[in-house]
Amino acid sequence: MGGRTLIEIKNLKKIWEDDGSSVLEGINLKIEDGDIYALVGRSGAGKSTLLRCINGLTSYQEGSLKVDGCEVKELKEKELREFRRHVGMIFQQFSLLERQTVYQNVALPMQCWKYSKEEIDKKVKELLELVGMSDKMNARPRNLSGGQKQRVAIIRSLAMDPDVILFDEPTSALDPEMVGEVLDLMKELARDGMTMVVVTHEMGFAREVASRVIFMDEGMIKEEAPPEEFFEHPKDPRLQEFLSKIL
Repeated sequence: MGGRTLIEIKNLKKIWEDDGSSVLEGINLKIEDGDIYALVGRSGAGKSTLLRCINGLTSYQEGSLKVDGCEVKELKEKELREFRRHVGMIFQQFSLLERQTVYQNVALPMQCWKYSKEEIDKKVKELLELVGMSDKMNARPRNLSGGQKQRVAIIRSLAMDPDVILFDEPTSALDPEMVGEVLDLMKELARDGMTMVVVTHEMGFAREVASRVIFMDEGMIKEEAPPEEFFEHPKDPRLQEFLSKIL
């Protein structure tokens, strides 16, 4: 899409150190600027582990994983901290600081990087307006709905103007009626050209928004295709079985 290769993964292998079993095996992926990749599959297929390898939260033993040309496993602690400024990560749980206001939660990454008060104030207000939550600026997380909390978590990651955002089942902890408001925000980011890798069980989102959909099973990529081909003409028998149960 955008032409610049942002994430390039070659023959990636990740082994659990406690029992020597492999959780990722032979992963090959090339994600360009502006791409939206949806990762789907059963629980335990390795999807979340792959995300954690991409942002350096977990190590890998073999192969290469480069983000914007940097081999992630070679980054030292200080370099890794700098690297994570450009790679946003959204988890199932919102990980907001309960004692801080919404404003303070969104401002936190910029404060850590010593942005000026003026820059922080301008950016936080812009981001709260983006998600229609300017009126919640002084609220505490306990006074927000699940959907609102997740939207705050997403704009907090946007505060650092990341090159890519990784989403790990961003709607799975939400009540069904709140899923839509988070997916709508993600769709808006997609329209704005944000590069995203999304682990999801929301097949409607994968079909509508993703540029490519990946089916993972037993730590391997079993199928990768544009959404229409992926859902209408699945080739892998495991994928056919998976889709037959959920669609």
